[in-house]
Parts: sequence; C-alpha cells; structure tokens
Amino acid sequence: MNPPDEGVADELPGVAPRLRELRRGRGLTLETAAQRAGLSPAHLSRLETGRRQPSLPMLLGLARIYGTTVSELLGEKPPERDAIIRGGAFEGAEADGWMYRRAGSPGRAMQALRVRVPYGAQGDLVRVHPGEEWLYVVGGRLRVALGETVHDLDPGDSAHFDSLTPHRIAALDRGGAELLFVHSLLQSPAAELCLGNALHAR
Repeated sequence: MNPPDEGVADELPGVAPRLRELRRGRGLTLETAAQRAGLSPAHLSRLETGRRQPSLPMLLGLARIYGTTVSELLGEKPPERDAIIRGGAFEGAEADGWMYRRAGSPGRAMQALRVRVPYGAQGDLVRVHPGEEWLYVVGGRLRVALGETVHDLDPGDSAHFDSLTPHRIAALDRGGAELLFVHSLLQSPAAELCLGNALHAR
C-alpha cells in the first residue's frame, strides 16, 4: 500500500522530471513502468510530478528499469566511467531522510554510494528488490534485519546479502550512522525474464 500523499517533496527537485523523461525515452507507459517497479501508477505519477519523494529501493528499481544509475537519477553527472572518485565533504542528495553521495562510476553493473542514515529514518521500511547488497559501517551503529534475523553492526562490520531477502536498515544511535553501500544491478533482458515481476519494497 502506498503512503498517503501528504505535502510536496522538495529535496530532490531535479529527480521528478528526469523520471518522466527517462520513462518516455524508453517508450514505457506509466502503467508498464509502475508494474515493473512494483509501484501503483498513481504513486509513480506522484514521483514524476514531485509530489512524493522516492526511497532508495524505488530509485534502485527505477534506475534498473530505465537502464541508468541512482547517481544519475540524483543529478550527479561525473565523467563517464571515471575510475577515480575523490573524497571530500559529504555533499550529496537526500531521499526519504537518508543522504546519498556517489562513491563509484556511473554506467556500471555495481552502484557504490556513501550513505548517511539518520536516527529514526526509514527504520520500519522493509525492502525487497533484485540484486545483491554489500554495506560497510563507517561510523555509528547500524541495525540490519534480514528476514527474521536481526544483526547489530559496529564500525568495521559489514553485511553482504541477496536483496530479495526482506531487509530493514536503521541507525541505532541518535547521532545516526554512515556506511558504504554497494548494490549490483540486474539490467540484462535475461535477468529481467528470470526476475519476472518481482516487487520492490516501498
């Protein structure tokens, strides 16, 4: 069930038109794209008009469907396949309370991000989507629920799991947590056939 449409999401002003342009550029109707992403057409329409803010699973799913990356959906345009990603201040984009900063090159089968997870943000959101995930806790403590099993991770701990396993991620400390996040994208037609209409958590 999609969340009620309350207020206007303004943290990602450039994402909404990009979502619409990418869908139309791929020749997909709103209904077809929504079905592939596990969303209702009404919810995808709200994302495309900026009335709702996408979560990371939604961005991952839509990036896979449109053959692009989360970084590009967020408006980051680094040189294509730049092998070196410089550090610096954490200046990224916010989606559903989490902060994301690109940590890898676009156009590849893996997406790497630096993520800040504030305390209390998205802690009850169950995610289910195609691919694999690897995360490494840089700072703070993180709670990762995989299916019925709950793990508390300290700095230096990591987790590697199949993204189709229902999972929840939350910061344990009021100061939040920071992690490195890598997700593999399954974009090939063969992978699409194998996955069928797998739903993305929302």
